Amino acid sequence: MTDTIAHAPRIALIHALEESVLPARSAFASHWPEAKAFDLLDTSLATDLAARGSLDQAMTERFLTLGRYAAATEGTAGPARAILFTCSAFGPAIDAVKRALPIPVLRPNESAFSEALALGGRIGLIVTFAPSLPSLTQELNEMAGKPVDVTGIVVDGALAALKGGDGATHDRLAAEAAAKLRDVDTLILGQFSLARARPAIEAATGLRVVTTPEAAMRGLKRALQASTAA
Repeated sequence: MTDTIAHAPRIALIHALEESVLPARSAFASHWPEAKAFDLLDTSLATDLAARGSLDQAMTERFLTLGRYAAATEGTAGPARAILFTCSAFGPAIDAVKRALPIPVLRPNESAFSEALALGGRIGLIVTFAPSLPSLTQELNEMAGKPVDVTGIVVDGALAALKGGDGATHDRLAAEAAAKLRDVDTLILGQFSLARARPAIEAATGLRVVTTPEAAMRGLKRALQASTAA
């Protein structure tokens, strides 16, 4: 059982957008198929945040409830060994879960940010959910420990298109917006749902592109290795 847990850990994925579920699942299938990932989805988190305009203590408590529930579950691979949140606009609430739980808890973008900062140069940050941009820009600066040369952009209409089942329009709008960025070396796609647009964005920009789901797989593996070693 110990070997199974070590090589096929149970990992909770907590989503605020249903459009994040498939990219996360695809990343696990491609890069870590042995992991026993499961999903928790609360779409009211995104709509409530958009309506309120900012995080409050009540929403943070909801994140703590979700995190504690996920950590308490147990399956054939044992208890949950880590939690990955895929909702990019909730950094402070996710940090509260990090402090409350003894297992690794990852924000959706921290691994992508770490990789982009290691690459150096000027960073572009693209999102389709407007409330994500201020919190992600702040998170990037905090991780760097200094102000970062980052250009952020919100792709209007892309998320609505994806929610309406028009993935092609979502990808086209994202690529068109990305192509307008100037003086950028690395482009971070700041939401899990944006990962599907990577080929179109790369073709339109020629930039090196970091996606959050793939970076999160690498970050989860590192975090679990560190926790096992400890």
